[in-house]
Amino acid sequence: MKIVFMGTPDFAVPCLEALIQDGQEIAAVFTQPDKPKGRGYHLMPPPVKVCALSHDIPVYQPTTLKDGEALALLQEIAPDVVVVVAYGKILPQDILSLPPYGCINVHASLLPAYRGAAPIQWAILDGQKTTGVTAMQMSAGLDTGDMLMKAALDIGENETADELHDRLSALGAELIVRTIHAAEEGALQPEKQDDSQSCYAAMLTKELSHIDFSRSAQQIHNQVRGLNSWPGAGAVLNGKRLKIHRTVIAEGKGTAGQVLSLQPFIVACGEGAVEILELQPEGKKKMSAQSYLNGLRGMTPEQLRFE
Repeated sequence: MKIVFMGTPDFAVPCLEALIQDGQEIAAVFTQPDKPKGRGYHLMPPPVKVCALSHDIPVYQPTTLKDGEALALLQEIAPDVVVVVAYGKILPQDILSLPPYGCINVHASLLPAYRGAAPIQWAILDGQKTTGVTAMQMSAGLDTGDMLMKAALDIGENETADELHDRLSALGAELIVRTIHAAEEGALQPEKQDDSQSCYAAMLTKELSHIDFSRSAQQIHNQVRGLNSWPGAGAVLNGKRLKIHRTVIAEGKGTAGQVLSLQPFIVACGEGAVEILELQPEGKKKMSAQSYLNGLRGMTPEQLRFE
């Protein structure tokens, strides 16, 4: 099948690689423009562009899809289908309607749950035990198109958003290959989404970062996992801000924010307690909790408290 692939970040790369390895004809790749990164603000190509160029696939990076130029280019390429994975641009209706098989999106949730920008993180923040990926026939709405195929997996008790991202990315690669094969065979059975079962996974902001230890241990553990690695969860210990990278649920009881133990580093929550495994003081590198505590020079749990 002749495919135009649209995607930008790391999440989309395994899908592109899987379609290439499957022998599909990738006629072109559309991705976001290069962006300045790092201290020198050098222009850096998106991961999908790097992957495409390594396979000698033509790459296009339009700043907009609404001026007619992208449509004209796609009309010239004449793909059978457009595959979209975390592209980051809204496709206008004239592009959605162009390919004979339409535009198929791989979304990192079991739709209709978690439509929107951050489905992986919100599944963890909300304490879900299961998630997955959905191949969807794209429509004008936000992740509202008919569902074509799904694949599910369990979320690990201590799994972070970054770790789940990588597993869902690999699962999405398997799913898009199966979906394209089913499309070629005429075996797809589109299923409309039940809007009453939908929820929205809003874009993450730094305002979500602050840990309120009056919440339950499970909620705080989910916050740490779900915001790893950006924007990260953090709290203030004795006036100094710490980013907390890893926790586990622990035994213990006390007033919210009270440090119950230093070996291991256990903090009381509104309900239950968490053990902090990995943290990062402001302006320093990530380190184990014990390495951090070793630098506190003999302070006792009674002398420490999270605000």
